[in-house]
Amino acid sequence: MTGSASSPPPLERFDSDAGPARVEPAEPGPRRRRNKVCVAIITLGAVNFLIYTIVYALLGGDAHNGETRFLRDEAGARFVYTVRGHFLREPLGREREVSAATWAYSYLHSISVLATSGAMVLSMLVLARPHIIATMRDGWISGHAFLLTFGGIVMLLTLGGIALFVHDFATGFFRSA
Repeated sequence: MTGSASSPPPLERFDSDAGPARVEPAEPGPRRRRNKVCVAIITLGAVNFLIYTIVYALLGGDAHNGETRFLRDEAGARFVYTVRGHFLREPLGREREVSAATWAYSYLHSISVLATSGAMVLSMLVLARPHIIATMRDGWISGHAFLLTFGGIVMLLTLGGIALFVHDFATGFFRSA
């Protein structure tokens, strides 16, 4: 293929024995696809965080900062689900009673923010990979080692945070079910 309208013209490379040789450009497909996936993950994470922030403001907090408790009063015995917001309206936050479904949604959305935040950081590392490797070539740690170490730390912290949140959610929600 030489110089069609859809592809760039081939590059010339000088071969010392035979003179100029034609070299076809590398296909950018996999790299472009990977970059689009990374940008989509970053966009999804940003939208998820924006929705979380809006819901947090509307509820006055989130379930992770709130609690479930057993309450006996004149209406009878029941479980109460509360959300609490730190420093949103008062220095210590204010509790607000919500339904079990709202509490569960709020807690699960908190977990999804952890997951998408970790995915966003890893996607940014993938996008910045060539630059990190190039700039850390002569440093005390190679770019590859930095990427593996930092990516591993992000993965461990993200998965550990998710595990803790899921445990706390299951403990609070299923205790009352």
